[in-house]
Order: sequence, then structure tokens, then C-alpha cells
Amino acid sequence: MTAIPHHDTSNDEAIPAADCGWAVTESKAGTLTQCVGVLKQLTPSPVVKTINRSRGIRKWFEPALFRRSEREPVVLVSCGFRAEKATLDIKSAYGGRPLAVHLQRPRIDGYDMVFVSRHDWVPELDNLPNYHPMVGVPHQITSKRLSPLREDARARYGRGGKPIAAVFVGGPNGAYLYDEKTHDVISQAVRHLELEGWRVLVSVSRRSEEATLKALLKLRSPNVDVWDRTGENPYLSYMAAADGFLITKDSITMPCEAVATGKPVYSLELTHVPGPRLEKFEFYHRDLSDTLGLTRPYHGQMEAYPYQPLDETRRIGSIIRSVLNPDP
Repeated sequence: MTAIPHHDTSNDEAIPAADCGWAVTESKAGTLTQCVGVLKQLTPSPVVKTINRSRGIRKWFEPALFRRSEREPVVLVSCGFRAEKATLDIKSAYGGRPLAVHLQRPRIDGYDMVFVSRHDWVPELDNLPNYHPMVGVPHQITSKRLSPLREDARARYGRGGKPIAAVFVGGPNGAYLYDEKTHDVISQAVRHLELEGWRVLVSVSRRSEEATLKALLKLRSPNVDVWDRTGENPYLSYMAAADGFLITKDSITMPCEAVATGKPVYSLELTHVPGPRLEKFEFYHRDLSDTLGLTRPYHGQMEAYPYQPLDETRRIGSIIRSVLNPDP
């Protein structure tokens, strides 16, 4: 697994893969965007089936996830353990015909295809033909989506013709802490980029704590914008405007989205929480930087370097497409 798995995507645009596909997922944005991103490679209008997480008496008043009378899906794409039983129930209700795809190592059997992130891959999966490794996670960010936004984003944020660095900050996740030391590391990196002549755009995520946002807001200056969670999230605009990215190591999705742009992507070190979760995250970042050459650790310098932009979402869609539409 030292190289990025390859699959021919040259004819993807020409083949109608599925006229009806369902994303079966929790309401969490991270799992939803994975499913929808992959399904958009296969069908123009994915149907989203959101798993009900209500408890107690409220659970009995929630609408059914699906009805057998609905148009039969050709493909089901799910993510997250709460979606597994529901997905396989849907497959069974339609006579086992829909192709069931899961974007994570499932806890129960019954899927036709499974895609597992390389940092979660284990040797016993090597001999399972329906299991496929993937780099990080799929998503919905593409150069095609960002290109129309770039001119307006540059006009809005690119004062004085300075290069633009997007700094994306997450939150504690069991592998990394957002303590005072971490806040200092982020602050020093932002100040250093500003001194190096960058316009810096800083965005927090849903997991970012109030203490983190408060520390970041102190960095505001004529050349440092920090989103304060008021108004529309500028994440897409920041991505479109950026000439380079600095991303905290607690995120799996944000580096995957950034390396789809072909721009330099640097990872920012955080305070470690020793344990298996940290080991997986550290493997993920070593894989991106040392093995695949997609990212680099930030050591005070942000400069361009060559790499082939990663488009795992399209590659995964192509593999599914080849099963839905096998060559004659």
C-alpha cells in the first residue's frame, strides 16, 4: 500500500452509472459529505436518507426512513456505524438488488463493496476482494467547484496583492489537545505567516471550542481575518482564495479537501494524547507526507512544491461505476 491505488477514470463522464442512488447516513456533516460526494460521481441527484437518532418516546413519532413504494435505488452509499443496519435493511427490502457500498470498515457483514481509509486498514482485509483502500476520506471539494469562486474570493480577501494562506483549525478529538500550548503554536504560526508577507484567513470548525476561537480572535489584524462564527461560513471562499493551506492535525477531511486543489498543504503540530487514536492519526499524516508526498509538516516556511492533486472521490466513484456497468 505504498502507492496511491489507481483506477481508470477516463470514461467516467460518458457512462450513466445509476438513475437513482441513496446516501444513508447520520446527520453529521462529515459522514454526509462523504456519501453525497461519492454518489454525485454516479447520479446527478442523490437522495439523502438520514438516520434518526431520537430516543425514548420521540423515536416512535419519527417518519420512516424509507417506504417500499419508493423508486428502487440502484446503489446505496453509507458511512458511520449507525447507518449499517438501515442500509442492509433497505437492500433486503428491495430483494438484495441495490449495490450496497460502505465508506468505513463496517461492524456487520452484508456489503457488496467497502472502502477503508489506509490509516484504518489491517492485514486481514488484504484477501477480501470487495474491500478497497482509500486515502483519507472522500468529500465534495473539486477544482471545478472552486474555480468559479476564486476571482470573487481573491477580490474580497486579497488586499495588496499578497499571497493568501488559509489556516483551518479543528478541535480536540482524543488524539490531540487544544490546550494553551496548542493555542500558542497556532498563534505563532499565524503571526509568522503574516510577517512573511501572507494575507491569512483563519477558520474554525464545528469541533472548535470557544477557548480556541477566543484565542484566534486576538490574532485579527489588517492582514489576518478570523471567522467569528457569525454569518455564512467562509470555508469555501477561503479555499477558493488560498495559495496555500495550514491545517491542524486533528482533521482527516480538511487535508483531503485541500490536496484536491494542487496548492501546498502544511500540517500543524498539536499537543499529543498518547494512545491508539493518536497512532492512527500520526500514521495518516506520515502517509500523506512521507509516503505520498501530498502534504508537508509546517516548520515555519510555506512554499510551493509539486504533487499530483488527489481526487479519491472520483476514483472511488469510478470503481463503483465499473461494478454497476461492467464492460461487455
